[in-house]
Amino acid sequence: MARARRTAKGKRGKADAPAAAPGKSAPKGPAGLPLPSPHAGTNLVIADIVLRAAGGLLRDRLEKGLIVKSHGKAKADKLVDKRGMAASLALWGASRVARRSPLGLAVVAGGLAAKVFYDRGRRLEAKRRAKTPPTPGES
Repeated sequence: MARARRTAKGKRGKADAPAAAPGKSAPKGPAGLPLPSPHAGTNLVIADIVLRAAGGLLRDRLEKGLIVKSHGKAKADKLVDKRGMAASLALWGASRVARRSPLGLAVVAGGLAAKVFYDRGRRLEAKRRAKTPPTPGES
């Protein structure tokens, strides 16, 4: 395996951020707003944290909103806030598989559709059993 040759002289690990000249303003982002740091890596980490936090808050509000309509606020809080580690890992894994490829999305969507049909079938079967009177000799 060949090693890459270093072409530039300098110490390893130093960032190649240009030093701000006196009298110049901070670097600007695409929208013309000043960036929090002159280092691109730091700005990327800040953006990632903000987006993940906002996404998590939005997801929790959306999940609770969907459950509140049919099951009430107390049950929604219990289901969303008291989710266990296994459920969180399973949801994370399924979303990761679905995001990686169209085939993964099809597998996850197919599994969810199968679960919906299974639950609906069980509900209809229970309703059907409740309507029909028991036959003589059945216990």
